Amino acid sequence: QVQLVESGGGLVQAGGSLSLSCAASGSIFSIDPMGWYRQAPGKQRELVALITSGGSTNYADSVKGRFTIARDNAKKKVYLQMNSLKPEDTAVYYCNARAVSYGFAESDYWGQGTQVTVSS
Repeated sequence: QVQLVESGGGLVQAGGSLSLSCAASGSIFSIDPMGWYRQAPGKQRELVALITSGGSTNYADSVKGRFTIARDNAKKKVYLQMNSLKPEDTAVYYCNARAVSYGFAESDYWGQGTQVTVSS
């Protein structure tokens, strides 16, 4: 069906920057939107940012002005540039995509998650 593979993340000091990327592969008929969610220990998974194939974006209030989402439709990739990172941004970040795979109904797909840790 659809596989999402993330890269990036890691450990950074507060105020620093990190970037994430996610590549989708498989028998994809359409994929829209793509985005990022995160889950901190003991908390529910929450939306970070979404982007449509037309470039419309939606950000969580907590990351507006600091994070930027982008996508490459041809390569089926989505990116997240994270600046001015804060300790409260520490979480596992998951790539998400709503996609139609040939022979299958529209479904939500998730990456394996990548750890982002921001030290104070």
